[in-house]
Amino acid sequence: MSNPTPPLFPFSVMGLLIGRTALLKDQILDRNLEPYSVTAAQFKVLIMIAHFGVDTPAELCRQLSLDSGAMTRMLDRLEQKGLIIRRRCAADRRQVRLALPQEGQELADLLPKFGADAMDELLGALTPEEHATLERILKKVLFSAGDVITMQRLGDSQ
Repeated sequence: MSNPTPPLFPFSVMGLLIGRTALLKDQILDRNLEPYSVTAAQFKVLIMIAHFGVDTPAELCRQLSLDSGAMTRMLDRLEQKGLIIRRRCAADRRQVRLALPQEGQELADLLPKFGADAMDELLGALTPEEHATLERILKKVLFSAGDVITMQRLGDSQ
């Protein structure tokens, strides 16, 4: 029995290109955030708490596609750095709520600029038209795949 050939097999390089692009974006963020002792992964957690209102480890796991063990370790590191606070929920003591202390909020206020700078560096070779085309294509791919996170963040703005 032969292996089935996907109809778009000649274009399978797309997985490599998309994966490498995401990795390179994280490497740029890591480099730019190094003076603040924050990694790209920690950047994503802080952005979710500060700018998307995510306040539980479980929701962070869902939003960032991380398992609870990895999230616990990351939150431990952020807490040790004084960038987040974990508190038990008054209504349900089993649940942990996340918040940013002043130092965490001050850093979180800078993070959108770091994100924008990383994207400018990564996509700087594109013309404005190419940038708009790439964005439109990626939205179409994510919406057609039913990506809940993209739909929540962008609504109907395909």
